[in-house]
Amino acid sequence: MSGAAVRYEASEAFARRMDAEDPLRHFRDEFLFPRHHGEPVIYFVGNSLGLQPRKATPYVLEALKDWEMHGVEGHFRGSHPWMPYHELLTEQTARLVGAHPLEVVVMNTLSVNLHLMLVSFYRPSGERRKILIEAGAFPSDQYAVASQVRFHGHTPEDAVLQLAPRPGEETLRTEDILDTIERHGKEIALVLLGNVNYLTGQAFDMATITRAAHRQGCKVGFDLAHAAGNLHLSLHDDGPDFAVWCSYKYLNGGPGTLGGVFVHERHAHDKTLPRFQGWWGHDKQSRFQMGPDFDPIPGAEGWQLSNPPIFQMAALRASMEIFDRATMPALRRKSELLTGYLEFLLDQLPPGFVRSITPRDPKQRGAHLSLRFSKEPRKLLETLTAQGVLCDFRSPDIIRAAPAPLYVSFLDVYRFAGVLERHARD
Repeated sequence: MSGAAVRYEASEAFARRMDAEDPLRHFRDEFLFPRHHGEPVIYFVGNSLGLQPRKATPYVLEALKDWEMHGVEGHFRGSHPWMPYHELLTEQTARLVGAHPLEVVVMNTLSVNLHLMLVSFYRPSGERRKILIEAGAFPSDQYAVASQVRFHGHTPEDAVLQLAPRPGEETLRTEDILDTIERHGKEIALVLLGNVNYLTGQAFDMATITRAAHRQGCKVGFDLAHAAGNLHLSLHDDGPDFAVWCSYKYLNGGPGTLGGVFVHERHAHDKTLPRFQGWWGHDKQSRFQMGPDFDPIPGAEGWQLSNPPIFQMAALRASMEIFDRATMPALRRKSELLTGYLEFLLDQLPPGFVRSITPRDPKQRGAHLSLRFSKEPRKLLETLTAQGVLCDFRSPDIIRAAPAPLYVSFLDVYRFAGVLERHARD
């Protein structure tokens, strides 16, 4: 399947043919779907909470059995000893986000990790004290940034610089982001963007923004909550100083599960970087000597605080194995086709019924489309749910639809559009 070669058709036969030719179609069977009248739902909310991998239960039960059989010795004995358990995810995570194993670690949750990174990489000094963020950043990021600038004795009004779309536009232009960095570079300590905006679905040019910010002497970080497992990332080559993400959306790790951290290797051996310290980040060879002085593990692992929750890691491991087999380049190719097909079908609906605020250029978006409806969007969401289609709503009038490529089919997309068409004509 090649996006450039596909001519979309608004027919069930076309959707079924695309599914039959899809080399990734068998991965759908590795997930458990909620049921609606005995049939799997059409699940378009993987950008909020991914489906459960079939192997999540046996992997968690395996860890529980080790606890039952070995007690504390489970740290060193059993099917997968707990002491090095997080290392089972390291190479898979590195491949997922385009990093070196030294640069990544699975730990904590997203906002906790963001605060840890801000401790190290937001170091306001003199005139350089501002954080550049999106005006429409996810609220948790806005709260984290505001609290960090206050912690350093500044106010958000003085130290938070926000990027807003041009009047009448929904998304940011790359040239406006670069212009802001150019004009305010000497004042900016940190550029912090959500690589895919949670509301609009816009994906930013990470490499270009990073290079521009570094030329001005700014540190750069990205929140990849809606990008990890969605975009084909190249964190090492793109070069931001850090990135953080969660694992319960596209990565299907389960509700509230662990997040991930990337710290570029140029910081791997810098023991002078300020950081909040915890014993799990201490050098592994001397950790159990229980000495008073902290000696960080080189790389991202040095930011760990506590030994991790094994059962959460077990569930995440089930999904990460699937990503590793599917590969992000292949998933991204399918994602562009699925989202392109959804966009094509939306274009066939009655004029004025729906408008996507997500960029049409596949390079500027991930898997989800943010759809603005003119006709009772809340009622439409109820209609979708009643017919076994799960999407989510963002006030006042946006429904987000995310055809996640691991388990969403072209037939799902076609059927979703059919429900919309019936609602539009009622």
